[in-house]
Amino acid sequence: MDFTDERRAREAEPGAWRFCIAPMMEWTDRHCRFFHRLMTRRARLYTEMVTTGALIHGDRPRHLDFDTAEHPVALQLGGSEPEDLAACARLGERWGYDEINLNCGCPSERVQRGAFGACLMAEPALVRDCVRAMTDAVSIPVTVKHRIGIGRAQSYEFVRDFVGTVAEGGCATFIVHARNAWLEGLSPKRNREVPPLRYEVAHRLKRDFPKLTIVLNGGLASIDAVREQVQHVDGAMLGREPYHHPWLLARVDPALFGETPPLGSPFDAIDPMVEYARRHVRGGGRLREVTRHLLGLFNGLPGARRWRQRLSDAQALAANDPALIAQAATLVARDARAAARAPSAI
Repeated sequence: MDFTDERRAREAEPGAWRFCIAPMMEWTDRHCRFFHRLMTRRARLYTEMVTTGALIHGDRPRHLDFDTAEHPVALQLGGSEPEDLAACARLGERWGYDEINLNCGCPSERVQRGAFGACLMAEPALVRDCVRAMTDAVSIPVTVKHRIGIGRAQSYEFVRDFVGTVAEGGCATFIVHARNAWLEGLSPKRNREVPPLRYEVAHRLKRDFPKLTIVLNGGLASIDAVREQVQHVDGAMLGREPYHHPWLLARVDPALFGETPPLGSPFDAIDPMVEYARRHVRGGGRLREVTRHLLGLFNGLPGARRWRQRLSDAQALAANDPALIAQAATLVARDARAAARAPSAI
């Protein structure tokens, strides 16, 4: 089997992109991804965007190292030079990633200055050449994450032609953030909120390109919303909602794949995270690098506030003792028992 056949076989895996957790700067680092993997075997995980310059000239292990438990996990790259992207794709494959994803959706000023991210949508032929260089370099899937337009113009033809051109380079999977990117006058945060969502654009792309895998991103906040969208496209990607309410990920495997969830309750995540944090601390890491991702675990349950307070306590974190995670969980359990004993309101 040659590279092309192997890549197509991987991309043909049923449900490979049915549920994805979005790449988010400063959030989806390896500690966050390990934590999320505890609650779902099937979600596809993504790194934060890593620029080609950071990999070519920087600390590669810091950017690329990950725990084998994270599979399937994709490396998202930011760049616009085909040769550099091909070199970084090879690094990603060598490190063991399951996918290389090219960012064509980030609207930040820093990304614009580097001439990549969302502004690449104005140059579909260049993106096609970047994708072709990467697909020629690796056997794993190369995918693209993009917006549905740039600026205020709402032209379906613009995104249709972008997808059609980029697909010529060998990309078979497109993750469609169903908002335009307004490159002037809006911060990245506002770019996630102000440009209107137009899910029908992603639906139409799937109809027009039935052989491509189309994954919808943007504004989705529940597993039920994902179930609705996968009636129209091949998969959906959630971002901030699973970060702030990670226990919703326990619904992914049963609701979307018909499989038993890995954990029965949020408390089942405690021992694995304590052990993970111990390994991280023994390697010279800081406990807060792990615990900052755990704050939402009990959101909506009795004791959630106490959990957040304990794991955010600077004095407690300064001891760098992973036992803090178990201690905080004990406080949550105590509050849960008290809530269960309290008389119900009439």
